[in-house]
Amino acid sequence: MAKLTIGFGVLLILLSAVAYTQLGQHSHGIHSLIPGAFGLLLVIFGALANTPVAKKRMLFMHIAVTVGLLGFLGTIPGLIGVIKMAVGQSSGVAPDAAKVQAIMGTICLIYVLLCVRSFIAARRARLV
Repeated sequence: MAKLTIGFGVLLILLSAVAYTQLGQHSHGIHSLIPGAFGLLLVIFGALANTPVAKKRMLFMHIAVTVGLLGFLGTIPGLIGVIKMAVGQSSGVAPDAAKVQAIMGTICLIYVLLCVRSFIAARRARLV
């Protein structure tokens, strides 16, 4: 899971780089660096979790999945904005920002679900 965490972190950093180059000229361009910050945290905790010590690995993976969950929860307004735009309503969020938030939210949600699945499998393996 540590390598998967690093992979998702790199994906968020790439999303941030693309969003910043596209939105950098606008007044909210600095906000496009937020996915990169979450991605950097995931890369750091993924690297720290890449250890043979089980207790440390569990600690850093739980911290990483918490970062992923916070990343998902923080993007809910953007996800709602994208859904509103899809049905033709106006949203209070800038369209480009809502799209970046929706992509980040999707990436973080997939990461969290994969981590939860892995945590459950690891617990079952310990019980057997």
